[in-house]
Amino acid sequence: MKRREFIVVLGSAAATSPLIANAQQAMPVVGLLSSRSLDESELAAIRDGLSASGYVAGRTLEIEYRSADGNFNRLPTLAAELVRRPVSVIIAVGGTASAEAAKVTTKTIPIVFANGSDPVKLGLVASLNRPGGNITGITFLASTFGAKHIQLLHEALPEAIAVGILVNPFNPNAKAEIVDIQEAARTLGLEVNFENVSTDAEIEDAVARLARRPVQALMCVLDSFFADKGKLLVALATQYHLPAIFGDRGLVPVGALMS
Repeated sequence: MKRREFIVVLGSAAATSPLIANAQQAMPVVGLLSSRSLDESELAAIRDGLSASGYVAGRTLEIEYRSADGNFNRLPTLAAELVRRPVSVIIAVGGTASAEAAKVTTKTIPIVFANGSDPVKLGLVASLNRPGGNITGITFLASTFGAKHIQLLHEALPEAIAVGILVNPFNPNAKAEIVDIQEAARTLGLEVNFENVSTDAEIEDAVARLARRPVQALMCVLDSFFADKGKLLVALATQYHLPAIFGDRGLVPVGALMS
C-alpha cells in the first residue's frame, strides 16, 4: 500500500470515533500529532479519509496540526497542547513515538495511530483484535524491514563485508530492531556498525565515521527522523561512495541503490 493510500485509511479510521463538538466549539476538532513533517499529499490523504466518512475539514470539523519535525523530545509538549485545545480525537502518525506521547497525555480522548511496529509488544494496546482503553490504529509491521534490508544488501553486494547503520536512539523500536539486524547479519556473516543519530548536526559526522571504518554499504533503522532527511542521506552516501538502501523508494531515482 502506498503511503498516501495508507493515510487515507487512517483518516477513515479516525472518523469512526465519535467526533462530538464541545459545547464551547462550533465544530469538533481533530488533533494531528506527527513526529515528522508531513507533506501536502499526506495532509490531503488525511482530509480525504475524513471526508469519506462525511467530515469535511473547514466545514464540519477543524484540524489542529502539531509536528515535532523529527525531534521526538517535543512530542509530549505537543500532545499536551492538543489535549488543552481540546480536541475530539488525536491522529498520531510518524511512528510509535507519537502514539506513545498521546497515550501518556490522555486517557479519555480517542487516539488513532499509524506505526510500523507491533503495538502489542510495545504496550500501546492490549491486543490487535481488542486494543482496549482509548487507543486503536493500524500497523504495517515495518519493524521487520531492518533484517530484510540487510539481506537485500547482501544479495546485491555479496562482496560487501561491513554495513554502516544509522539509528535514532530515541525511537522506541530501536533496541528491538538492532537485535533483529544483528541476528540477520550474523547469519549472513556480515559486520554491522551502528551510529546513533538524533539531530541534523550529527548526520554528516556519523556517515563520515562509518566511511572511515570502513563500511561498504549504508542503511538506516526505519524512523520518521530519517524519513525527513532522505535527500541529505543520499547525498552523503554518494559523497562517500556507499551503496545505500532506504525505506522510501522515491530516493532511488536521486541516487540510492535500492528500496
